[in-house]
Amino acid sequence: MPRIHDLYRPLDERIRDWREVERPLEDAELRDQTARCLDCGLPFCHGLGCPLGNLVPDQNRAVAQGDWRRAWDLLSANSDFPEFTSRICPALCEGSCVHQLDDESVMIRQSEKRITDHAFAAGWVVPRPPARENGKKAAIVGAGPAGLSAAVTLRRRGWAVTVYERRADIGGLLRYGIPFFKLDKALVTRRRALLEAEGIRFVTGVEVGRDVSAEWLLRSHDALILAVGTPAARDLPVPGRDLPGVHLALDLLEGQNRYLSGELPAPPVNAEGKRVLVIGGGDTGSDCVGTAHRHGAASVTQIEIMPKPPADRAENNPWPLWPQILRTSSSHLKGCTRRWSLNTLRFLGETHVEAVEVETVDWSFTPEGRPLKPTPVPNTREIIPADLVLLALGFTGLPPDFPLAAQLGLSLTPRHLLPSDPSRHIYAVGDCASGPSLVVRALASGKSLPL
Repeated sequence: MPRIHDLYRPLDERIRDWREVERPLEDAELRDQTARCLDCGLPFCHGLGCPLGNLVPDQNRAVAQGDWRRAWDLLSANSDFPEFTSRICPALCEGSCVHQLDDESVMIRQSEKRITDHAFAAGWVVPRPPARENGKKAAIVGAGPAGLSAAVTLRRRGWAVTVYERRADIGGLLRYGIPFFKLDKALVTRRRALLEAEGIRFVTGVEVGRDVSAEWLLRSHDALILAVGTPAARDLPVPGRDLPGVHLALDLLEGQNRYLSGELPAPPVNAEGKRVLVIGGGDTGSDCVGTAHRHGAASVTQIEIMPKPPADRAENNPWPLWPQILRTSSSHLKGCTRRWSLNTLRFLGETHVEAVEVETVDWSFTPEGRPLKPTPVPNTREIIPADLVLLALGFTGLPPDFPLAAQLGLSLTPRHLLPSDPSRHIYAVGDCASGPSLVVRALASGKSLPL
């Protein structure tokens, strides 16, 4: 039974709306796919691949047998938010699937998505308040994936939990960064209702460190959990950066999500009719591509300073490590010029960006495959026309003057991250503690609190 590759709704349909792009797979399709799961003996998908330690082979066996209730019980034993991870996780588990040795991996993410949809439809997902209260109070700063995970973990241990969030609603990048066409925000709202029914209190529209003193939170609670993410986006300080029309990726993505949620009357950045250039080849860049297409961009080009990834695993990237290969998203399938090994030199224009000057670079690598410093290739400079430039270059950590750190007497690490101080019952979790990473890793970090 080959792996299913037809995962998306028709292109001419999905590009005209903001609904999730993936089509729902049929139960029979998933039963056949999960039947491919082997009796590995040592399942790398569970032990190495999944930060949450999901019981993947057991879940697959239950799905293959048509026992969706048992599949849900197994999945929800370790995963508190499978409706999110089954939609946006890159599926590290699939990268370490034993089938990858000579075939394509089992469809683990799709299986978990179907399990979760069955569970909500059947009414199996219910609030799980603690059996008893322990008399302790915790304040959590940040309602993104790590903060929500920490809130669930502590609440089920009997803590009284209050989560403070500076934005108008909870979810962090789940709500304000990842586009609707990958994750419907109704799922975040649905989960909020469940968490509130468990006794978790959310205080939104309040910025700790400005509207509420972090020192006061520390004094009035038994533990203070910092889950503020890494809000400092990596910028591109080259000539012309201050030209109108050059934006950070989240200017587009967050603005569009806030518009669709009713928080804004219109998207603050609109790609309609424009020649769009996305700088950055990762998932955020791909999200910009998909958003620009839905706005009706005249053209979309995506460039990346790194070299083009190979189609298959390189010798220095063996199984069961995550495969560093070329990936094409649903957004790219609409049509997008993709180029690699291009360094951005400057933005051009008089009163608005009109073009970008770039230069081809050549990369050398260590024996382990790690890239070294790029070298400009002579006589390769060129001009790429652009009316809208989106910088999707990742995040660097926290700003040096982050007020929370000063109020709590914490010194940022050399990577501009927050340390924990268990002696004062201060714990940093998620990206703000370990650096920008995946949602699933942030969820695992929130579950690991030693409280």
